Amino acid sequence: MRNVQRTDIQHLLGVACVSALCLATQGSSVAAFSIGSRSGRTIHQASKSFPLSNLYAIDREKSFVLTEEEVKPIVRLGEGDSEKIINAWGLWGATISALTMPFWAAAMTIVNGICALNEDLDPNRAVYDATGKVWSKLWLIVANSYPEVTGDVDRLKTTRGPCLYVANHASWLDIPILCTVLDPVFKFISKAELVQAPCIGKQLTGGNHILIDREDRKSQLRTFKEGVNWLKKGVPLMAFPEGARSKDGRLMPFKGGVFSMAMRSKVPIVPISIMNTHAVMPSNTLFPVQCGKGKLGVHVHPAIDTVGKTEQELVDLVRAALLSKLPKDQHPLEEPLTTTAIDDLPKIKISSAQKYQHQNAAQKHGHAVNDVTHVIKDIHIAKDAANAMKDISKDHAQGPFSVIQKEDKREESKSI
Repeated sequence: MRNVQRTDIQHLLGVACVSALCLATQGSSVAAFSIGSRSGRTIHQASKSFPLSNLYAIDREKSFVLTEEEVKPIVRLGEGDSEKIINAWGLWGATISALTMPFWAAAMTIVNGICALNEDLDPNRAVYDATGKVWSKLWLIVANSYPEVTGDVDRLKTTRGPCLYVANHASWLDIPILCTVLDPVFKFISKAELVQAPCIGKQLTGGNHILIDREDRKSQLRTFKEGVNWLKKGVPLMAFPEGARSKDGRLMPFKGGVFSMAMRSKVPIVPISIMNTHAVMPSNTLFPVQCGKGKLGVHVHPAIDTVGKTEQELVDLVRAALLSKLPKDQHPLEEPLTTTAIDDLPKIKISSAQKYQHQNAAQKHGHAVNDVTHVIKDIHIAKDAANAMKDISKDHAQGPFSVIQKEDKREESKSI
């Protein structure tokens, strides 16, 4: 009797959510969804009706980044580095969001209310998360920005057990794209500040995703344990190893400790290259500035086994995989050095963070940067910078799970 009740209510959740989102788009493609299925995976089946692969091929030699003259901003908010712009295409994106997000919020409220009656109805919050996946698909389709998906596409359609998905991060658009292409239930590893974002914050908290407070060491330990628990339950995780969005789209150095949960749980890492989101929705905009069709792409790389590998080996393998499919204008101007220990910084002439700053400064002035060591004439400046960084919390310098790495080392020493 309990199984019958669970199936019926899951079906009701699917019908309610798809119906609400259908009303939001008023599109024939969405209205064509079958909501009469007796399966408890109505939304999941509906989302599969969208193709993961398109007919166009992305030119990875070409840069799709627009100049400000080409963007033609209409609205400017803020000043200086905090300035955000909106152009005509952005107004269209804002309109789509304004019309559809209330229905997304309503769908989450309906699912949450029904599941509150019995937590066993949706233990992994798969139906709850599916509301965000459907909304992401619809938004990208209506905005004519559905990405091309290549590589190990079958891994995105079916669950092959727990794993850690990792991707480069260059735009807010990365989140709906990942929600669009990843069919199985998964959990984001996200910074806690995102809970303030409309609908996205509700999705993260209601879906029991992993939120990191970088200022709180206890939060790091708690989120690490949450991640390991999800992996034990067979639920994949999704993380951005750079730790922040790249302002110019170029792949940045990885934060230390990002792969620690996968290593602890002995699950594979699946790299995902996301192409040209920085060109479609740059960091200084609130909405996309151009159509994404023919520009946006996702490539799923073969899984990397974590057993028997060090973290640095995994960093090198993942980085090489991501770069192999990223467009040229998303490659670093000069391959940054990747270190996992702050003590290594004084041994080099210039830190990775300093390289990144000077590369960006040079790029803005149109200079080619082949060697940035001339920017710092005195090696003591680099040493002083390294010493100053020692005073900064290693949560920032080494990544959100540096505390866990220390505990692992202590445990290993005790076992020896």
